[in-house]
Amino acid sequence: MKRGFHFTFALGHVALALVAIIGFGALVMLLWNWLMPAIFGLACISIWQALGLLVLARVLFGGMGAGHFWRAGHRRNPIHEKWARMTPEERKEFVKRHHFQRGFGHAFFREEEAEKQE
Repeated sequence: MKRGFHFTFALGHVALALVAIIGFGALVMLLWNWLMPAIFGLACISIWQALGLLVLARVLFGGMGAGHFWRAGHRRNPIHEKWARMTPEERKEFVKRHHFQRGFGHAFFREEEAEKQE
């Protein structure tokens, strides 16, 4: 691929992101100006104030990370990783060894009982 293609592709994504941000800001502004003055007697807001409200809501309620993907990468569960590396036979042995009867290993006991009946 040519270098110009990557630049154009990136520029298109930046433009799309700006349109989306302005669109969300306009939606917040329109909803605020429609509802808040009539319900609570508050003043109307501009597009910049609406964008500021979106940023404030993100900081207060959404955090500053990149969402679930970001948090999941930093809190690894070693048991889950070990389970993912096990073969089906090792999983059955693990469940038997630790005597799980409900929850974690419950499905394996049902499979084992079905195998015994056959």
